[in-house]
Amino acid sequence: MELNPPLSFAAIGWDPWLRLGGAMLAGLLLGIDREARDHPAGMRTHAIMCFAAALITLSSLALYYQLGGVESQADPLRVIEGTAAMAGVIGGALIVFSKGEVKNLTTAAHIWLAASIGIAFGAGLYPLAIMGTVVAVILLSVFHWVERKAFDKKGARSGED
Repeated sequence: MELNPPLSFAAIGWDPWLRLGGAMLAGLLLGIDREARDHPAGMRTHAIMCFAAALITLSSLALYYQLGGVESQADPLRVIEGTAAMAGVIGGALIVFSKGEVKNLTTAAHIWLAASIGIAFGAGLYPLAIMGTVVAVILLSVFHWVERKAFDKKGARSGED
C-alpha cells in the first residue's frame, strides 16, 4: 500500500497550531453561553466540534496540496462539505419535540455554527473565523438578554430552548 509521505513537526511551522488553537478557543467561547444556561452541548462540546472541523479542514487542505494541488484529482471542498453535514446531523440529534414544544433548537444551530467557524479557522480564513465568533457570541449573549426582556415585558414565554 502506498501512502502519502508523513510530515514532520519541523515541516509544519506555527500556522497549523494557530488555526487549531484559534478554533479551540472560539469553540470554548461559543460554548460558554450554553454551559452557563445548563443546556446540552456546552463548552467542551463546542470546542471539540470547532476543533474537529478545523482539523478535518486543515488535513484535507494539506493532503490536497501534498497530492499535487490543482493538478490532482483530490477535492478538499468535498471533505469540508461532509464536515458541515456531519455537524448538522449532530445538531439535529439534539432537537427534541416534547409536549408541543421544540427544545434545543438554538443549541443545535449553534453546534452547526461552531463547526462552520472551525472550518474557517482550518482554512486559515482568520478574519472570517473571528468575525463569525464575535457575531455568534453577540447573538447568543446580547440578543438572549434582549429577547428575554422583550418577551418578559409582554408577558410571553419565559422559557429557553
